[in-house]
Amino acid sequence: MHVQNLRKLFTALAVLLPSLAGAADASSETTWLDMEGRIQYGYYTEDARSLETLATQLSTGDTDDSFRSYYAALADYRVTLLTKDLSRALTHAERCVAAANRAVEAKKQFAEAIALESACLARMARLSPLRSPFAASRSKSTIGKALQLAPRNPRVLLLDAVNAYEGAANGVEKDHATGKLKRAVAALEAERQDVVHVPGWGLAEAYIYLGRACLDRGDTVAARDALEHALLAAPEFAEARRLMTKITSG
Repeated sequence: MHVQNLRKLFTALAVLLPSLAGAADASSETTWLDMEGRIQYGYYTEDARSLETLATQLSTGDTDDSFRSYYAALADYRVTLLTKDLSRALTHAERCVAAANRAVEAKKQFAEAIALESACLARMARLSPLRSPFAASRSKSTIGKALQLAPRNPRVLLLDAVNAYEGAANGVEKDHATGKLKRAVAALEAERQDVVHVPGWGLAEAYIYLGRACLDRGDTVAARDALEHALLAAPEFAEARRLMTKITSG
């Protein structure tokens, strides 16, 4: 092949390869957004069995894929929030921590995976008194690292707020957690005005936690407003519907 033809070929490749890479990235984003939607739907409809199936599927295969491990962790985390079986919940909390670790190994400084690990460690601490001191301490240091890496990331802010809310021991701590939840809601609302993000979950959950926090304080008007926003974001959210019924029925 002549030098001139080679130059034309290299020029064509230089133009084509970035577009192919962009198409591959877009395809990958679509795939993970679809997976996120399935996980979120399972959580909103309280279908723990489908979440367990998804978590198992995602835990096999390419463990070097950071998003695959991240979404495996998210599915396991959701199961811990739904199941009433203590042993089962603890198993999924452990699996969540392991999957989140794999995500961070595959993608260094993956703040959202680090925050998710913290949330699962916090769940582990509440589920197992024997593991509580170690898991709680590790959860605190882990969320601190995530906040240091991404102090404005909406899901990092949300999981930090959830940890604070679920671990609040008195009114002062609950008020502090409520402030964190409001900041998480603001960050998630701002993100929604931007381009599609992967991951992109969290808005409905932030509103429902804020609604619960308002109910704890006896502020049913603010709680109802938060729950209405949760249902606008996720109409199938079973817990939001139950809480709304509780408010409207008096």
